Amino acid sequence: MTPRERVQAALRHSVPDRVPLDLGATESSGLTAIAYNRLKARLGMQSPTRVIEPYQQVVLVDPPLLDALEIDAVALHYEPRQWQPTTFADGSTGEIPAQWQEIILADGSREVRTPDGRLAARMPSGGFYYEPGDPPLAGITRAAEVDPDAECIRSFDLPSFSDETWTERGERAQRLHATGRAVVGNLCCHFLAAGQLLRGYENFMCDLVAEKSLAHALLEALCDAYLERLETYLRYLGDYLDVILVNDDLGTQNGPMLSPRVYRETIKPYQKRFFGAIRSKFSGGLLMHSCGAISDFIPDLIECGVQAINPVQVSAQGMAPERLKREFGKDMVFWGGGCDTQHVLNKGSVEDVQREVRRNVAALSPGGGFVFTQVHNIQPDVPAENVLAMVRALRAG
Repeated sequence: MTPRERVQAALRHSVPDRVPLDLGATESSGLTAIAYNRLKARLGMQSPTRVIEPYQQVVLVDPPLLDALEIDAVALHYEPRQWQPTTFADGSTGEIPAQWQEIILADGSREVRTPDGRLAARMPSGGFYYEPGDPPLAGITRAAEVDPDAECIRSFDLPSFSDETWTERGERAQRLHATGRAVVGNLCCHFLAAGQLLRGYENFMCDLVAEKSLAHALLEALCDAYLERLETYLRYLGDYLDVILVNDDLGTQNGPMLSPRVYRETIKPYQKRFFGAIRSKFSGGLLMHSCGAISDFIPDLIECGVQAINPVQVSAQGMAPERLKREFGKDMVFWGGGCDTQHVLNKGSVEDVQREVRRNVAALSPGGGFVFTQVHNIQPDVPAENVLAMVRALRAG
């Protein structure tokens, strides 16, 4: 099987010739810059380390590494035309998009501001990641104040640093497709997380129960903007994509982020409308990223048209892989869950990693419907040897 055929088989719940491997095909299944530098040094690879998702410090995975580890899926990111040098928290170096204009303050912290001066992101001194800045819609109080044409709504979650044209992006998509790997394109769309970032976390969570008309006005405006984005996305990229990724974190470590009742009243209707539009216009797979304990929502996501979920956080409440496969494996593909990154991949021995991989593969792979990747991104504290042990354990069956 080709890498693309392998992933497509998994999405059809067929058994491929081997479990497909993803490492870097989404912004939540890749490597952070420090971990990536360490892994490349271990393998003797030399190339610029380019951060494509600055908030999480997630990198573009180079073709030599894709080849060396026989990775089956690849990401189609929104990319910049130019890059600039940067230094990471451990002193190693790399590149960031030229238009991600970091301001390094006297205390060593970093800021990025929008053209109008609003704080877009900050990294504390000694930190590894950027935190979201000031919510642009924190000050509104009524549904009538939601402007569907506001730039922060129309362009929500699109990387501000990506200055390539749609034609240029389409040409990259075509080149990626020609590699034979399954191409995953991120639509960069959220609903719950969008409300939290646009209004502020506390504000929007209160809106969902106390200011429902405001919450619905914002979610409606976002959904309309996403539907327009989808048309452009598919026009230029659809022929070269195998999977479309959407995002919305619904869970915490110990349970849902919001009650199933509130979710079904406020978030699900917009997901169902938008995801249904994707499924009606796109013949490939629909993958949704959501961290945490989301088992209560999986039947709803299936109803909304989601075919695969990531990262399958097996250490969260109710997310044991055996249970997930038993209860939802007929209808849901598990794109993740291969190795716990909170306790095992970072802190465990090589033997611990191998044991974890064997257990999770045994639980999730029978009958197909499984794409292997670790639970979320490989963090700066993960030893390179553990990354290689994870891949070797998968290959060993």
